[in-house]
Amino acid sequence: MVGLLDLVQKTMTTPHPLDRYLELVRPTLTRRSMRAEITHVRRSAVGSVTLTLKPARQWSGHVAGQYVQIGVVIDGVRHTRCYSPVNAEGRRDRHIELTIKAHPHGLVSNHLHDNAIPGMVVDLEPAAGVFHMPASRPESVVLISGGSGITPVLSMLRTLANESYRGRILFLHYNRSPEFVAHREELEAIAMQHSNVRVEFRYPETQRDAGFGYDELEALAPWFATAQTYLCGPPGLMAAVRTVYEAEQLGPRLHSEEFTLTTAVVNPADAEGRVTFSGSGVVAENTGESLLEQAEAAGLNPEHGCRMGICFSCTAVKRSGCTRNLRTGELDNDPDQQIQICISAPVGDVDIAL
Repeated sequence: MVGLLDLVQKTMTTPHPLDRYLELVRPTLTRRSMRAEITHVRRSAVGSVTLTLKPARQWSGHVAGQYVQIGVVIDGVRHTRCYSPVNAEGRRDRHIELTIKAHPHGLVSNHLHDNAIPGMVVDLEPAAGVFHMPASRPESVVLISGGSGITPVLSMLRTLANESYRGRILFLHYNRSPEFVAHREELEAIAMQHSNVRVEFRYPETQRDAGFGYDELEALAPWFATAQTYLCGPPGLMAAVRTVYEAEQLGPRLHSEEFTLTTAVVNPADAEGRVTFSGSGVVAENTGESLLEQAEAAGLNPEHGCRMGICFSCTAVKRSGCTRNLRTGELDNDPDQQIQICISAPVGDVDIAL
């Protein structure tokens, strides 16, 4: 069948590829790429939008906690971002539910929050990521989230509820105030319907002071030391949780996912050298920012997705020079290496094949 399609493409659809003609029949009908149509749009929590997507036939589902990469065209430019489905895994109608928080400087999140309507078509990549529960479910589970980090752990809770999971579950979520909590009423309903589920909300004055500590966790789930814990949220909350688990020597029981990039601080005044984008013939002064940001400032539009080192869609070959990993501070001097340009900054002169 594939050979026949290749023949048709070469002989009957020149000069355009087959997908261009299939799009005229149905926007989500493509042979090589995958797309999804937005079927429902709901804005229930302040600053968030929940989208229901009907993916093309290639969609093979997700495991609760994983993320998907979607692409949208804004002002003629395609932008991609990563979001975790909030629906339970194994949904029978194969639809995907995304809850997207509109961040202050989030180009794609604000575009979708303000402009998403039923019938809109987005690009879609297969689900990915290692942040998920094992197929053999743990005996007990602690789910901790803050802000938009609620999405992967909500998918986990929904999945466990659908499976009539009998182990103990604590769902602990931090946010600014109740109206900002997406799916709050559903979470409360799950706790009412399942006696083994405890749902707790906390509303600290600042993200830096999340109010999380050993005493809090011990009071809510005195059994937490024997549970598997899944964590996703802002840096302050994640640091507080990790401190507790490390102090209790429970590091292997803590699993986390970050949706914000915590970078090693670089003083722009210390930036030296030039960045050569040798694939485009562009040379720019080093500003100390990530190579992705510097490429965009130079007028280039490299492929990228999450912008935080998760999806690996922004890799490029560093031909020469030294780069700093913005997450760890580590330096890399090896030439002709694939690097992630969203989390790599040049140290002195760097040649990148973009």
